[in-house]
Amino acid sequence: MKSSKKRKKYLRDPKISWMDFNQRVLQEAADPSVPLVERMRFLGIYSNNLDEFYRVRVATLHRLVRLKDDKEILSDYPENPRKVLAQINKASIAQQEMFEKLYAEILGELEKKKIRLINETQVNAEQATFLRNFFRNRLVDSLNPIILYEKSTFPSLTDANIYLIIDLQGKSGKSKGCALVEVPTG
Repeated sequence: MKSSKKRKKYLRDPKISWMDFNQRVLQEAADPSVPLVERMRFLGIYSNNLDEFYRVRVATLHRLVRLKDDKEILSDYPENPRKVLAQINKASIAQQEMFEKLYAEILGELEKKKIRLINETQVNAEQATFLRNFFRNRLVDSLNPIILYEKSTFPSLTDANIYLIIDLQGKSGKSKGCALVEVPTG
């Protein structure tokens, strides 16, 4: 028993070690000697890693927290799931702050090279017309909104897809419910 406690002192929870790994991905994005496009890719890798981490590993921890009374299952888990979740949340908040700082920094560097990411409020009339036509001609047919009613069961979602929740409003501006739309990626 003593050797087990001693070993535990030197071992980190694998999920916390994974957060350390993703921190190193962010460090690559922070390295000014790395080309800007590669730095942006590292931010994308970080985001994809974090998404998968939360979908799988953090979800498992939340399930373990709900099993708090099942000592047999929890005996196979070396750390307290609540404690690990708290450590993950703390690391995740710090990493997200670093991510946002790096993202803004990289966008600024890209701007100096006349490479800009713009949103719908920054397009000119010609670009707005192009986007409207692109939406009507290429995207609208692939959108299948699912109206979510208060008492309806939530639909099954595919793990690797991106979804938008849209607030449906009447002419008065009052909310009439929500709709779920899968973002087309092809």
